[in-house]
Amino acid sequence: MSQVNFVTIDEQHEGQRIDNFLMSYFKKLPKSAMYRILRKGEVRVNKKRVEASYRLTEGDIIRIPPVKDLNPEATEAPQLDYHKRSLLADCVLFENDQFMVINKPAGIAVHGGSGHKSGLIETLRLMRPEAKFLELAHRLDKETSGCLLIAKKSSILKVLHAQLREHKIKKTYHALVLGKWPKQLNRMDAPLCKSIVGAGECVVKSEEEGKEALTTFQVLELFKEVSLIAAFPHTGRTHQIRVHTQLAGHPIIGDDKYADQNSNATLAKRYGSKRMCLHAAKLSFSLNEESFSIEAPYDAKFNDILKQLRHEKSSL
Repeated sequence: MSQVNFVTIDEQHEGQRIDNFLMSYFKKLPKSAMYRILRKGEVRVNKKRVEASYRLTEGDIIRIPPVKDLNPEATEAPQLDYHKRSLLADCVLFENDQFMVINKPAGIAVHGGSGHKSGLIETLRLMRPEAKFLELAHRLDKETSGCLLIAKKSSILKVLHAQLREHKIKKTYHALVLGKWPKQLNRMDAPLCKSIVGAGECVVKSEEEGKEALTTFQVLELFKEVSLIAAFPHTGRTHQIRVHTQLAGHPIIGDDKYADQNSNATLAKRYGSKRMCLHAAKLSFSLNEESFSIEAPYDAKFNDILKQLRHEKSSL
């Protein structure tokens, strides 16, 4: 890392100690160097110094200093992943001097960590060395495709984060779910509770003491055993759409965490794809008195599954 980076804490890292977060973030940085940058105040949370024992809160903005000058031999120079570069080369849906929207491919993590050396944001920075600032405004799960918003200025990042907290950025997802979704089932508001199991795996369940969560739904197309639906998350809980569709009895096809694996295997064999069929189809918001509505087309695999479903439907 040769430049200052800013990381916004999401629900998945809420409650984690800052020193543990930094160790997972840097991966190869010695503990002595990590504690030194904390003591010197080079790592800041919401522009303030913090102790190593500080526990992160969702929405915290962490200033991450460059580490190459601290301990050059401790970290490897970042290498451009050419597979990711090829996937991202033609994925820009919209761009101006304030932000960009990427049509994120399924199967790419949005940032490095949790077993991934680099993610989408690190790859973009390497692809655009001239860019002074590129930061994720929000996240998508690794297996989710579609609209991903990236700020190009720190001032814009703050505005976008505020809009996300106030639910002013409208998100539309499309999903292929198992079974025929009832048209009258247009709302799920089960509270959600996140827990960490095993080697840091995040699992979300519905619990009375969980956080408020609301998703509304619309049926787009019905097939024999599958439904294409639109999902509108009014809150931003981890795995919200995935869990709410599961609780509705219609889990997302290809979801290896919340869907029945036997059904997944059967459908994957039939349609030739194991991808999770969840796609961030549209983002709508206003910025500096200008309105934006950006849509992401389906990728080839999602389209292929839909074509097969429609062919089966027409053959009945």
